[in-house]
Amino acid sequence: MPIIRVALDVPLPTLFDYTVADGMETVAGQRVVVPFGRRQMVGVVMERVAATEVAPERIKPVTQVLPDSAPLSAELLDLLRFCSDYYRYPIGQTVLSALPARLRSDKPVTSKPILNYRLSAGGAALDLESFSKRKVVQRRILARLAEQPCNLAQLKALSATAGAQLKVLISEGWVESFASTQNPLLNPDGTTSHSTKPASGQVAGYPPQAGGETNEKCHIFNGAHTLTGEQQLAVDAVTQSGGYACFLLHGITGSGKTEVYVHLMHQILRHGGQALLLVPEINLTPQLENYFRSRLPDVNITSLHSGLSEGERLHNWQQAQFGVARIVLGTRLSVFAELPKLALIIVDEEHDSSFKQQDGLRYSARDVAIFRANQRGVPVVLGSATPSLESYQNAQSGRYRMLRLTGRALAGASLPAVRCVHINQTAMHQGISEVLLREIGLRITRNEQSLLFINRRGYAPVLMCTGCGWLSGCKHCAGKMVLHLKEQRLRCHHCGFQIRVPHACPDCGNADLVPVGSGTQRVESVLQERFPDARILRVDRDSTRNKRVWQTMRKQIHANEVDILVGTQMLAKGHDFPALTLVGVLNPDSALYSSDFRAPEKLFAQLVQVAGRAGRADKPGEVLIQTAFPDHPLFRALQTHDFEGWAAAQLAERQMAGFPPFVYQAMLRAEGKQENEVYQYLNDARTAAVSLQHEVDVLGVVPAALPRRANHLRAQLLIQAASRRALQQFLRAWQPKLDALPAAKLRCSLDIDPLEF
Repeated sequence: MPIIRVALDVPLPTLFDYTVADGMETVAGQRVVVPFGRRQMVGVVMERVAATEVAPERIKPVTQVLPDSAPLSAELLDLLRFCSDYYRYPIGQTVLSALPARLRSDKPVTSKPILNYRLSAGGAALDLESFSKRKVVQRRILARLAEQPCNLAQLKALSATAGAQLKVLISEGWVESFASTQNPLLNPDGTTSHSTKPASGQVAGYPPQAGGETNEKCHIFNGAHTLTGEQQLAVDAVTQSGGYACFLLHGITGSGKTEVYVHLMHQILRHGGQALLLVPEINLTPQLENYFRSRLPDVNITSLHSGLSEGERLHNWQQAQFGVARIVLGTRLSVFAELPKLALIIVDEEHDSSFKQQDGLRYSARDVAIFRANQRGVPVVLGSATPSLESYQNAQSGRYRMLRLTGRALAGASLPAVRCVHINQTAMHQGISEVLLREIGLRITRNEQSLLFINRRGYAPVLMCTGCGWLSGCKHCAGKMVLHLKEQRLRCHHCGFQIRVPHACPDCGNADLVPVGSGTQRVESVLQERFPDARILRVDRDSTRNKRVWQTMRKQIHANEVDILVGTQMLAKGHDFPALTLVGVLNPDSALYSSDFRAPEKLFAQLVQVAGRAGRADKPGEVLIQTAFPDHPLFRALQTHDFEGWAAAQLAERQMAGFPPFVYQAMLRAEGKQENEVYQYLNDARTAAVSLQHEVDVLGVVPAALPRRANHLRAQLLIQAASRRALQQFLRAWQPKLDALPAAKLRCSLDIDPLEF
């Protein structure tokens, strides 16, 4: 009987062989149910083989072939094989983790009908000229449907109330719905027509073959914004690339990178391609989706992120898989979306550490996107105002192509003026300087908005006893519990442990307990005392737990119903608030003396992003940074908006110190209840690494930055190599030795290209 190799969601670095009964058809990419031990598991067929080394009596038959509407493509399976090999993660867990949760169960998956709308006979007979002009949205819907049938997403691009107005039109009998379950990738004979890699020099779906016809009608494009010269050069460079090329779009905040993305997508869509746009944060997805819908109103746009329900995620994933969704917006996991007509990948805010998965398959979505673009033969654009030093070095060396946007896109908009406030030489009010408070007051009188940025939620980082010096440490972690005053709780942000605020010191009984330091809640409280009539809005993870709250907050800010914003990095990127003219940065100094060599790079990017929220319209913006080190080179570079100079200095330091991007790293981490077991495992792993005698540097075993979390002791071992190839060759030889080490009571992980130390 035929033998297939199946990927299963188990922590073993191998595929599993099964036989296929007569009459049971399987192809690569098909989901199957197979026996594994005493369980029945869902797996994915990776390949068919003629022979196996497993004894015939040990090979079990496939239990069931799940009737999928379309199997995974060979291209996606190759991408997942690469990720498994590069990130040293079991192939089965790699494949299954990339799929929507519903595809990991044994329930049959069928395509949901796609509901479309068209004019009924009565609607077609309507005279729009005589239709009530007060019913603006209904008129728009009728006019659009007179041109062509549309789905709900396309109609919502016309107005936020299109859904409600559509129901009215249906009840009046002017519009009717019809369902379509057609998979546009099915051939006439019922087989699946998955895409294949384009010929050399030919971008998939763009441009069309010489003399060929595109498979799309000319779609509607709202080209309301005229491109600047730099934007046009960037668009031309990408569209004329003729195959794989990696572009670094280095544009200052407000320079119109999103506008470049829109025009690139327009070019791709004209020729029948699909575009994938990766963003770092979930809360950026809805506003980008709305913006693209307004600019490309007849294009099916879908989103993929963890904020969706399982059903929504599966539906959207299938829309992409069937080629129905022409633009896919998503966070890091969407880099594995099935896209048969993929012709362009964009990674927005490419420097953001959110693109790196920190558990399970520890992949970088940015790096996987670059590999996928190369595999597919299409351009990939990495956009950022503060590129990662790895990407910037690649652009400097010619590996990537640099595209620059040096001016703000809006006429009259200029970069904000940046000033440092020396906190040791000015009056301070519970962490906020008198200078900053005065500037906030001026903005309130001018009906302008201010933003205070502090990257720490809660009321205060720690509670302290004035008698004996007791601090509110977490009994499960090496960190401190944060004071949340309104809830009267001390909460650990590492493990989630929380207790009520004690009435007296647990050590000495002293009742005088004081909060030390500031968080968003304390800043909000100070501002309420100083500006009792001001409308203050706090935006952090605590205040936006509800799914809909952030959308409401954003509307308030845009409607200028807020005077002062207090927030964490949630507010730092991607948002465009026209009335915001002042940004105050509180307590940025801790990153200047961090043990993480990337801390200054992250701080610079964070401050550029948050500063970029000020003065994006015609009103000039100002940024005040409170610091004890106003002459630090980082703050000097921010004041002169000199990313190039700052990056050059940082790269020179990294090269001298032997840090990335001039070396390549892998981090072996271990944690467990017993400290001796953790260190024994890592020291044995180090001995095994040294014995291989590869051209790598094996450093010492050291405690993690947070050496104890949730009652687990944590330590790590760092490996460095001068080239990626040398590191990968070492890891392939080291992996079997690691697998042979006893680690039953430990949690161990291997992190390639680590960002956290």
